[in-house]
Amino acid sequence: MGEKQPPLNGAYYGPSIPPRSRSYRSQGRGSGCGPCGCLFSFLLKLIFSVAIVIGLAVFVFWLIFRPHRVKFHVTDASLTQFNYTTNNTTLYYNLALNLTIRNPNKKIGIYYDRLEARAYYEDRRFSTAPLTSFYQGHKNTTVLNPVFKGQQLLLLGADELSVLNSEKSAGVFDIDVKLYLRVKFKLGKIKTWGVKPKISCDLKVPLSSNGKAAVGFETTKCNIDF
Repeated sequence: MGEKQPPLNGAYYGPSIPPRSRSYRSQGRGSGCGPCGCLFSFLLKLIFSVAIVIGLAVFVFWLIFRPHRVKFHVTDASLTQFNYTTNNTTLYYNLALNLTIRNPNKKIGIYYDRLEARAYYEDRRFSTAPLTSFYQGHKNTTVLNPVFKGQQLLLLGADELSVLNSEKSAGVFDIDVKLYLRVKFKLGKIKTWGVKPKISCDLKVPLSSNGKAAVGFETTKCNIDF
């Protein structure tokens, strides 16, 4: 038998056990909206507030002024010449119009600026008539008299020539007149910024011969698009 080991003096300790590592979790301040989320929320609230203010302003404006749409009519048209020659593709024309503009508003005046009337046949412009600028007061009717007279090179295809010959036989021509202008509205002492409405008058104009037309001209309401 081997020799006995002498008894150990005191308690026996094995290899040292490293202490358990502690994990420390950083304590946040709580879940917030974040920079992007807060900015988006602020913008939504701002847009909503601005929309409410604009809506209230428009409603108050309507209550005070009760605006009505301006009305444009062509009340008379005289066409004494509308000849097209195919050998030199030239249109010879003489067209005079009575154009009425009615402002039905009680508290709104209108400034008309940069007026110009343009005449079209088969979507091709053949003449332009400049008009004088003017101011139109409350509940007022103004009459303008654009005149289109002269000759113009006009290229018409086979389909357009067929339409022209058909209308010539009937004695009535489809002529479009468009107004190009800038208007400003006067509300008391306040003037608005300028707007450019689109005004189009689709006319059926009878050709007059010796001062007489086969059929009479019918008053035509013009379309307005602001």
